[in-house]
Amino acid sequence: MNMKNKFSFLLLLLTIYGFAQEKNKQPEGFPFILPKEKPNRPLSAAMQRNYDNYMAPRPENNELYTQFKYTELKGFDYNGHDGTISRRDPSKVIYENGKYYVWYTYRNTPTPPQGAKNSNDTIPSADWDLAEIWYATSKDGFTWEEQGVAVPRPPKPNVGWRSVTTTDILKWKGKFYLYYQGFMEASGTRGDDCPVAVSYADSPDGPWTPHTEVVIPNGKKGEWDQYSIHDPYPIVYKDKIYLYYKSDFDGDPNLVRMQGLAIADNPLGPFKKSPLNPVINSGHETTLFPFKEGMAALVIRDGTEHNTVQYAEDGVNFNIASIVEFMPNAAGPYVADAFTNTKYGRGISWGISHFTNATTWDQNHAVLARFDCDLSLDVDDPHMKRLGTYFKPEFYYQMGLSKKQRERIEKQPK
Repeated sequence: MNMKNKFSFLLLLLTIYGFAQEKNKQPEGFPFILPKEKPNRPLSAAMQRNYDNYMAPRPENNELYTQFKYTELKGFDYNGHDGTISRRDPSKVIYENGKYYVWYTYRNTPTPPQGAKNSNDTIPSADWDLAEIWYATSKDGFTWEEQGVAVPRPPKPNVGWRSVTTTDILKWKGKFYLYYQGFMEASGTRGDDCPVAVSYADSPDGPWTPHTEVVIPNGKKGEWDQYSIHDPYPIVYKDKIYLYYKSDFDGDPNLVRMQGLAIADNPLGPFKKSPLNPVINSGHETTLFPFKEGMAALVIRDGTEHNTVQYAEDGVNFNIASIVEFMPNAAGPYVADAFTNTKYGRGISWGISHFTNATTWDQNHAVLARFDCDLSLDVDDPHMKRLGTYFKPEFYYQMGLSKKQRERIEKQPK
């Protein structure tokens, strides 16, 4: 190759290299097209979180982001919504014998709740007082047929003689287990102090045999869960039973609600509490499901991290995976792999929840409802991933100032 050709070839290489450099050159500012992977450049704390804390930099692409849709259920009677019949705190939904099953707290009393001071053997103190565990079945998840009582209140002084509430279901080695709170006094007498009890059966239709011992004791004096173990929620995970629960602490009336974990090899225990409890620092109820290698949680209503979906790859150390709106209260999702010891959880797309403000306070009772979502690896519903929900002004005016707040504002210095 002569000198002229060598020069031409070298010039061609430099031109190609220049084009490649220009193409790969990073803009000084953050790229206009949001990178799908974390870019190799200085990032603010906010952009670090965007890539490190969430499963995708855009909510629409995040498998643990969703909107929630609600549907009124058919098949349940509430006595004209006069407050004498209440259904609340549904369990996980399971599918057995060609139909869906759900269990829930059922109250049928002569009057609505009257408070602890006015309660007696027939008048309830709270919506969950003088209650039993009932169940219903459905072919489609929208229309339900109530089957009646599953776990009645046992005779005094057995655990739960005053009320049995807030149940959840476990299937383990061909048998079924219902965990629930067992009250020995009217709720509100000393807060909601009650242990966790369990009944077991060979069929989801029962009959249910009560286990005579408390399965998860309260914590020691001075510990966060010394007074209450609420909302027992079992899942089979890592060849063991992971039972999540909630406790109220830090003083009444300004309670703090957080969630703990107890693990056992046997449904009847002994359950060993995690030394890292509480494992979730927020949430009014417990709602979890296997997701990929770990566990996802709906963190509902209360606490510093309320209205979030969280994820723990080890089932213990949870981090926020998404921020969502209008979460279902007391959600009992249909978790197809809750008891299969799955190594890669598929997530959820629907379940049963409750509304507690169905009528006025003097007719206080709760109603069951269906929720739908896209927190599933097997569902791709772009409408469930949309951002922003718009409401008419009347919706916001319902959350207006109270009379006392108006008076305070009017007294403020001008």
